[in-house]
Amino acid sequence: MTDTSLNDRVVLITGGSRGLGREMAMALAKAGAKVAITGAAPSGALDQTLAALGGGAIALAADVSDPEAADRAVADTVAAFGRIDVLVNNAGLGMRLISETFNTVPTRFWEAQPDAWKRIVDANVNGPFNMARAAVPHMMSQGFGKIINISTSDQTMVRAGYAPYGPTKAFLEAASRVWAADLAGAGVDVNVLLPGGATDTDLLPPSPNRKGADGNLLSPAVMRAPILWLASDASNGVTGARYIARLWGEDGPGEARDDIGEMPSIM
Repeated sequence: MTDTSLNDRVVLITGGSRGLGREMAMALAKAGAKVAITGAAPSGALDQTLAALGGGAIALAADVSDPEAADRAVADTVAAFGRIDVLVNNAGLGMRLISETFNTVPTRFWEAQPDAWKRIVDANVNGPFNMARAAVPHMMSQGFGKIINISTSDQTMVRAGYAPYGPTKAFLEAASRVWAADLAGAGVDVNVLLPGGATDTDLLPPSPNRKGADGNLLSPAVMRAPILWLASDASNGVTGARYIARLWGEDGPGEARDDIGEMPSIM
């Protein structure tokens, strides 16, 4: 049974037009949330996902690497729904900008083009900061809010040939711990959610035998149950935690919480 606290909860999901973002948006809208999705620019995918979400949802063209665009996305969400309760930092760029064959022929870091490197860092590092910076004042004034940062597996963070994508997610996880501490006592929780393996999204190059480095491929739908729990009152007061969607149980987080202690495991 869906948590009734999701009824009319306002959720802003960046990168919500496809892949993991679309799955999370669809699950939340079905649960009764008021959903805003962003895409870096107007697109057919953004329009199609908006139509699939049904009445009440909004779609915004916003490049999260641009602080002004992030400010506008949050302002437009508040203008449409009166508040912002949950920010899901899902938008990001992957290794295909570096090489279309990155998953079969790794590109060594010094072979990467600086412009592609910068675009990935801007989207994956500065983007979540820009969005959180815009959203947090609204959440603090409400005394309630949730920030959910979408990450990747530990192995990907340090896998040869996966720079800068992997390291940007390591940054995001470290930042999430800092944000959770900074917001302690404010009623705003900050947590990390990751699929737990490669997923069938556009981050991987097109292929008739598409799969991740471990030979497996998860459905993006693996994110549905975890995002419902993290966005609902069931997770109130849980902050600074890391959850692996692949390990989610039928009755809740179960073994999905990855308690890594004081020192991040990637260190």
